[in-house]
Amino acid sequence: MEYRRLGTTDFTVSALCLGTMQFGWTADKDTSLAILTAAYEAGVNFVDTADIYSKWVAGNPGGDAETIIGEWLKQGVARREDLILATKVRGRMWEGPDGEGLSRAHIQRAAEDSLKRMGIETIDLYQLHYPDPQTPIEETLEALDGLVRSGKVRTIGCSNFRASEIVQALGSSEKSNLVSFVSVQPHYNLVHRMEFESELKGVCEQFGLAVLPYSPLGGGFLTGKYRRNHEPPAGSRAAGSQRIRDLMGERATWDALELIIEMAQARGNSASQVSLAWLLARPGVTSPIIGPRSLEQLVDNLGATDLKLSQSELQRLEEASAGT
Repeated sequence: MEYRRLGTTDFTVSALCLGTMQFGWTADKDTSLAILTAAYEAGVNFVDTADIYSKWVAGNPGGDAETIIGEWLKQGVARREDLILATKVRGRMWEGPDGEGLSRAHIQRAAEDSLKRMGIETIDLYQLHYPDPQTPIEETLEALDGLVRSGKVRTIGCSNFRASEIVQALGSSEKSNLVSFVSVQPHYNLVHRMEFESELKGVCEQFGLAVLPYSPLGGGFLTGKYRRNHEPPAGSRAAGSQRIRDLMGERATWDALELIIEMAQARGNSASQVSLAWLLARPGVTSPIIGPRSLEQLVDNLGATDLKLSQSELQRLEEASAGT
């Protein structure tokens, strides 16, 4: 496993981050625990979750993925000091005016709840899941700064923030001498490039922010399991996802996918591995967040770390996916 520096911090993280949105959803508890163990044994030391995972599933109270991580830590498979644990805050977790958002009240309670669910004393990377226009960023940063000063959080990041929102937050941190973002989670993959590359990329480079792309396989589109001019199978993720169906409606995304499949077959790799290898080779990308829901998918994803695409292959992929 390759390891990389997380932005300007002294954290060293695995080149692939294990995402856990599927825990308690498309991966049951036993499967989730097995994925955590297999990933750790393969060298993955970076785990990303969120308190809201997976509250959208009927019967799940929220915090399900964090609870599974806590159960796994109790098994003693991994030493806590060998892991970088990241979680996120923003979504609705309880009723009432402070049940969601990035207010001081919500952040303070949500952080305590996340710590208890995972059974840990400190969150390594505490991330704002998405912006809260109802709360001044200064209030949010002051709350996070208090958590860092108390030792409950080591450092902070953000997800789904626009470039201008990141710059504003960094400016507020500097002006008031508060903790500042060290990482960004953008929606970024080989067929969804412009959202990140148009503005976010430059901001991350300017301020030395770690880039942790989520949905690196386009919700399964880049695995090659869908076909041009064919409706996604009933019950598949694409059938219920407008985001994936939008991808399937673009000629450029199909052209790029067919090139990926061609390269994968020529090399004896999977389309997923080629797609992840492209991201791993992007300047500035720190650790794409994979979301396997089975051990087989995990093993396949991990194989991307051994795949080094040639400059010619990277150029062909660059040209095929330009403008997506």
